[in-house]
Amino acid sequence: MCIRDRPEAQLDRFLFKVEVPALDADTMAKILTSRRRGRPPEVDAALQPAELEELFDLVDAVFLPDAIANYIARLVAATHPKRASQTGPVEGDSLVDRSVRYGASPRAAIAIGEAARAAALLRGLPNVDFVDVERVAVSALAHRLVLQHSAVVSGTTARDVVLQLLQDVPVVASRLPEEVV
Repeated sequence: MCIRDRPEAQLDRFLFKVEVPALDADTMAKILTSRRRGRPPEVDAALQPAELEELFDLVDAVFLPDAIANYIARLVAATHPKRASQTGPVEGDSLVDRSVRYGASPRAAIAIGEAARAAALLRGLPNVDFVDVERVAVSALAHRLVLQHSAVVSGTTARDVVLQLLQDVPVVASRLPEEVV
């Protein structure tokens, strides 16, 4: 079976994985008494289609500097086992090498870039900053990693891996050219 045919690969199509905490008993009771035959409640539209298009245009206008794009690319590349040490100062047996079976695809980089643009817009900024990438990276990246069974059994989560990568991958690539070293 090819990786793209696996159910995990289908998660790559979603921008974010939103972690929803368990409901308390009172909320669950309200759902049980207010919903018949599993029908969700009626909800009014938050935006009209034209308003949504206007927001997309505003997000598209947010500038993504080359340094930020490079950081996103190195962050996503670092999700791949045996490549993690090539993207930053991670030496030897990294959490990625021990825990990740399949790293993130280029869609992950696109998702982080687009979500970081929206995060910058929400902060009222004309361009993306490293803070915006860090703000969206876990939600945009964690569900795109397929962990080793041994990592799952030991309690390691994809969120743990992404948080470690955010610490390990430097925001600015700082390698000197080989002829200088």
